[in-house]
Amino acid sequence: MKKMLILAGAAALAWPAVLLGQENDSTPRITFGAFVDGYYAYDFGRPASHDRPFTTQAARHDEFSLNLAHVEARYASPTVRGRVALQAGTSVQFNYAGEPDALAGTQPNYLPLVQEAMLGVSVAPNLWIDAGIMLSHVGSESWISIDNPTYTRSLAAEFSPYYETGVRATWQPLPNLSAQFNVVNGWQLISENNEDKAVGVRIDWTPVVPLTLSYSNYIGREPLAATGEQDVRVFHDLIARWAPSGRALLIGTVDFGTQHESEWLAASVVGRWWLTPAMGINGRIERFDDERGVVSTTGMAVAPGLVTNGASVGLDVQRGPAVWRTELRTFFGAEEAIFPDRDGDGGVAKTSTAVVTSLSVRF
Repeated sequence: MKKMLILAGAAALAWPAVLLGQENDSTPRITFGAFVDGYYAYDFGRPASHDRPFTTQAARHDEFSLNLAHVEARYASPTVRGRVALQAGTSVQFNYAGEPDALAGTQPNYLPLVQEAMLGVSVAPNLWIDAGIMLSHVGSESWISIDNPTYTRSLAAEFSPYYETGVRATWQPLPNLSAQFNVVNGWQLISENNEDKAVGVRIDWTPVVPLTLSYSNYIGREPLAATGEQDVRVFHDLIARWAPSGRALLIGTVDFGTQHESEWLAASVVGRWWLTPAMGINGRIERFDDERGVVSTTGMAVAPGLVTNGASVGLDVQRGPAVWRTELRTFFGAEEAIFPDRDGDGGVAKTSTAVVTSLSVRF
């Protein structure tokens, strides 16, 4: 079934290439690729279910597992572009948990198997219109682990959209400035969950070559994570990315959102330094404060939402297209015991520590 879907997607993308090739001298291109990310994670709290809370990456404890694998087909020409990618892995299972199991009440929902299925058209110089299932316009951390400075994602990334479905317009008036406007079904959704649509913008500006400043937002009616009650959510995301060389990278992120007289805040600083062309170190410090459970939920009445600090340190070793990554991550500073811990009072603790090792390759 998956092979048929891949071939069908590739054929659909190839058809415009035939037409466009007759109209201009630029040759449209179709490329294929794949990515595999396997991991082993050990959570020192030893959750009985083996499910690690508050993460969608390396989400299973004490087992060898597949975080993410995808195959893709891309189409590119001067006036048309597209990508179709199919995916599987534990990160898919956890990240798409909010999607319905069935569509129209009876049909199995296979849409979470689609990482991206988008088609774009250039309607004017430097202006593109894209539509379909797309990677999110929010944040600095990619769905693809190999593209991130740390293996696990910050809480700011975990509790903001990785993907969205709708239409977007992207305008680049200057080489160092781009702006994007999005109309989507909802907060990290393929399938609609109410009668309203959401909107969001993104602006990326590079005032000097090492520094890129980004702002994105989201406005839409969404359910509160802790209660399910729906109200208008307003979210802001600010990013500063400093890359003085190919060896060094520093990213600062601040997220702020409001909904139903409640608010949440997330902030992180992530850095990476390649000691040699084949070996790098990385680290992160972060704060996440969602006391009332707007976008996170603990399932506990005393602490509806997640409030914690976090830190991580990691080592990366690269060999050609493959990367071996090992990371130690800890959460601390929670006011209530919310993390699963078999040795904790009542089976929970105020801290959580895990180590993960991963091998990934991109073809």
